[in-house]
Amino acid sequence: MTASSSLIRSIVYKLILGQDYRSEVVALIDAQFLEYAIDFFKRVAESKMRQQQITVDWYQHEMLATELPKEQIARHAGLNIKTINNMYNTTRKEIVIQAAAEHYATLYQAIRELASETEVNITLTIKFNNVAIDLDINESLIVINALAVARAAIRGSVWSTAGKQVEKPLMMTLCALHEVPRSHYALKAQEGHDREVDFYLIGGDGKYYRCEVKLMGKGNPESADAAFARDANIFIADKLSEKNKEQLKQRGILWMELRDAKDLSQFANILRKLGIPHQSVAGSVESLLDRVLQKAFGAPELQASNVFVVRESGEQYAPDNLLDDYR
Repeated sequence: MTASSSLIRSIVYKLILGQDYRSEVVALIDAQFLEYAIDFFKRVAESKMRQQQITVDWYQHEMLATELPKEQIARHAGLNIKTINNMYNTTRKEIVIQAAAEHYATLYQAIRELASETEVNITLTIKFNNVAIDLDINESLIVINALAVARAAIRGSVWSTAGKQVEKPLMMTLCALHEVPRSHYALKAQEGHDREVDFYLIGGDGKYYRCEVKLMGKGNPESADAAFARDANIFIADKLSEKNKEQLKQRGILWMELRDAKDLSQFANILRKLGIPHQSVAGSVESLLDRVLQKAFGAPELQASNVFVVRESGEQYAPDNLLDDYR
């Protein structure tokens, strides 16, 4: 999936200002899940009105259909592709179909046993086209489980996608605010380097310095691990623990923590240490930010799908840096 340019822009805006960006992502998760839930309930109601029971057979036919993408089949069964890969050392579609069917059969059996032993009774009522459809406890638990799996899948997908799509425009915006010449940063790896890297700063010595961006919170132990695993020279994070900072310092990795930053001096210090020409941000960052983001993200009217695309064509950066257009 892709995140809209407006969402990515809002996240970058809040990160630059040292604010919490998570409310933007959570709002998108909520909106997508509610849209999915309404559509799912509609399908359930239509099936019930056709006198089809919402049973394991119905669910397998509709939600584990072999013609669906393997990611959807796994998700609908309450699994994800990584789990299947860890279990079977492969994610071939036939293996995903087998694993999903086995897992769902186990789940359905657990629902039947639970329903036979509990004194609790659950009934879901769906009203559709002025007709009320009741689901018994077995049917209700199947639907509830399906929605829980969908919510988890949507949540993981949105967080992952938003994080990946924020990294390059965030770095580009930081460079623009500091008037870093276009010749001193790159959005593509050097020739001969296959490893995917978020961004490169090009030092005064002409060396390419690998940048890594992570938006995880300080409580996540993987926050700084990415910098070590990918041999990063610069690490930009939303939050860093004191232990993370010490580890980065010991490895000689330059870092910047965005949350609650009073200014952007940490990034200016990184540029200074690398010998990269720049200017300290003068005046209010907030007053410059809207203009810089508009330039960095490109004109929305030229992007029919309204999906953010990093513009890497040199001719589109005729000025030496993005702020030149506003002088």
